[in-house]
Amino acid sequence: MISGIGIDIVHVDRIRRWIENQAILERFFHPDEIETARSRNKGMALSLAARFAAKEAFGKALGSGLAHFALKEVAVVNDQLGRPVMRLEGAARREYERHGGGTIHISMTHEGDNAVALVIIEKEH
Repeated sequence: MISGIGIDIVHVDRIRRWIENQAILERFFHPDEIETARSRNKGMALSLAARFAAKEAFGKALGSGLAHFALKEVAVVNDQLGRPVMRLEGAARREYERHGGGTIHISMTHEGDNAVALVIIEKEH
């Protein structure tokens, strides 16, 4: 049963401006996300923009927004097949569990100046 759906779009130039500011990157992104994005060289801004959109979409899918946890506690990483998965830590994990947990499905894409993410939270019956 679907318990929440969230979608978000991020203008890539917004993230491009953050790349030179390590403090901003560390505020919004998990260290694993930063490392992965840096390995993509010119694709760093696209990678981070899609992950930022996924974090925002996650807050919308929860229904409580992002007020109860730090964005860097939500890590959007890739599994062995390259599929994006969400790893939650600290207050983000507690907020997710408070809302009943479940399975998180993520889809991310980017085209030109925009990155989009969709998050669906599915609970068992």
